[in-house]
Amino acid sequence: MAKAETTVVVEQIGSPIRREASQRQTLIGLGLNKIRRRSTLVDTPSVRGMIDKVRHLVRVIDAK
Repeated sequence: MAKAETTVVVEQIGSPIRREASQRQTLIGLGLNKIRRRSTLVDTPSVRGMIDKVRHLVRVIDAK
């Protein structure tokens, strides 16, 4: 029986304008590029690190 993967829903709440290019690329890597856009991702340490890098631009909606 396969183990259920936990997911996290992330919503973009800030603009990447006047931010470092790496933060803009991190948002794109998370599947976000417009304010209020949501993305459902598998909860892994690498995804958590990306969220932490742009924590001032995103909000974690749901963690299951």
